[in-house]
Amino acid sequence: MDVHNPEQRSKNMAAIKSTATKSEISLGKALWQEGLRYRKNNKTVFGKPDFTFKKYKIAIL
Repeated sequence: MDVHNPEQRSKNMAAIKSTATKSEISLGKALWQEGLRYRKNNKTVFGKPDFTFKKYKIAIL
């Protein structure tokens, strides 16, 4: 059984963000330092991946 009522569960789940997590930010900084230029959460690519490299046609989810 669920511990929370539906309103509380909805509030908790709405607070979970999938972008700009600590690991995503640290990976982005490391890639940028290495000279790899990327776009974050690119809406033009199917699935809206975390990082896209248009030059190399690569997407990282």
